[in-house]
Amino acid sequence: MKDPQRYLALAVILDFVLVILFAVIGRTSHREDLGVAGVVQTAWPFLVGTVVGWLATVGWRGPLSIVRTGLGVWAATVVIGMLLRLASGQGIAAAFVIVAAVTLAVFLLGWRAVALLIVRRRA
Repeated sequence: MKDPQRYLALAVILDFVLVILFAVIGRTSHREDLGVAGVVQTAWPFLVGTVVGWLATVGWRGPLSIVRTGLGVWAATVVIGMLLRLASGQGIAAAFVIVAAVTLAVFLLGWRAVALLIVRRRA
């Protein structure tokens, strides 16, 4: 890929939107309030993890990279998100950790895989 910066804004936005979607799906499945405050309460720990993942992986150098950026962003989103949930008294049941890890992997790695296929086909 010649210009990874070309996809930077899209990558950041997609990661954030998908983390928020994860929170919305979780709240919906538990029949919890979908108001802004409720979604923010659920999403913020994972969004902080996403930011840390982007910074730790220097994600702007390869925003579509599954290994370089995607895996690090995913791992930070899950680990830091769970630690912040625990610290803020939101709880982290084992089943939730597993579901969150799998769902966020599909979201944060999956869109990158699709994007890379599209970019490579166009090239």
